[in-house]
Amino acid sequence: MSEWKECALDEIAYIIPGYAFKSKHFGNEGMPVVKITDINPPYINVRDAMRVDLSHYDVGKLSKYKIKENDFVIAMTGATIGKIGRLTIDTIAIVNQRVAKILPKESAVREFVYYCIQGDNFQGFIQNNVDSQSAQENISGTSIGRYPVLLPSQPEQKAIASVLSSLDDKIDLLHCQNKTLEAMAETLFRQWFVEEAQEDWEEGVLHDVISVKGGTTPSTKKSDYWDGDIYWTSPRDLSNHTSVFIYDTKRKITERGLAKIGSGLLPIGTVLLSSRAPIGYLAITEIPLAINQGYIAIVCDKIVSNYFIYLWCKANMEGIKNSGNGSVFQEIAKSVFKKISITIPPQSLLDNFGKTVSPFFNKIKTNQQQIRTLEKLRDTLLPKLMSGEVRVQYDKEATL
Repeated sequence: MSEWKECALDEIAYIIPGYAFKSKHFGNEGMPVVKITDINPPYINVRDAMRVDLSHYDVGKLSKYKIKENDFVIAMTGATIGKIGRLTIDTIAIVNQRVAKILPKESAVREFVYYCIQGDNFQGFIQNNVDSQSAQENISGTSIGRYPVLLPSQPEQKAIASVLSSLDDKIDLLHCQNKTLEAMAETLFRQWFVEEAQEDWEEGVLHDVISVKGGTTPSTKKSDYWDGDIYWTSPRDLSNHTSVFIYDTKRKITERGLAKIGSGLLPIGTVLLSSRAPIGYLAITEIPLAINQGYIAIVCDKIVSNYFIYLWCKANMEGIKNSGNGSVFQEIAKSVFKKISITIPPQSLLDNFGKTVSPFFNKIKTNQQQIRTLEKLRDTLLPKLMSGEVRVQYDKEATL
């Protein structure tokens, strides 16, 4: 450890806050702009990002704000402070204000710097250094740059980053497999129940084929309602959700808290649909849990399976969203959702479809369990590797 150097983050990386583009120059053409809303840890979503027409600006002066594949950024304001995303596709984007680009210097290995700012230690530092006196909480690039780092030699930096990257690569591969499997199930759904739908199939409403339940939030002023061992979820748990099944929740309640929720504990296999701000998050529960008022819980205790209704919701999401209303923010009531029209296929076809797509969802479930295991291993190793508590073998003579 004696050869490790104590330094600050700004000694091994430039922290470059983004540029304040004018809103009138945003549109569907031009270069993708990375805003806070485009940071979806651990990725940056530029496919859906707004674009800016750079013809109104001095392009030369904007070059330092551009990012390319494998570059990473951090959110600097609001409830999103500290979110980190990396660009994982071969493209060029540009960083907007309230987002900072973190550019490693020559003294540091790019991947090592990336892992320096992962984990609870960095997030704790960010939260302890926010400026809460302004109208909206924020943190400056200068403050981010003061984060303390232990810096080993470049060969050891590379070896540490290689261990952590190998875990992240396996996690990414499993996520990609799950996306492919889900897309295959969606394709089959469209083929069986849209393209090959028959005119003589029964017409009904959702309440004919599923049961709908809602939830609530036990009073946060009652400490005896919270920090128990019963899973309780709000749509925030799904804001960064990347697959089908939900295995954990950020908050838990007690038996007394559960008693305040009319729908009680929902069974494994319940389909959750966020019903407000925004409408459209979807997941299937793999744990018994309770929900808040931001969900519609779909219990498949009548005709269709949870896999069918999950895919039906995805295929009909635009119509579901259009059913919502609200003067402050869009919301869809349970009573409205239950009355949405649905074409009901024959039971034999529903049963055959369930047998066909179940292997896809079972594989997704297995992959998610592997992802959870790998993420736990990575998150356990990360602080130990970055502090030198756990060392890796490396070639001291290696060059980068």
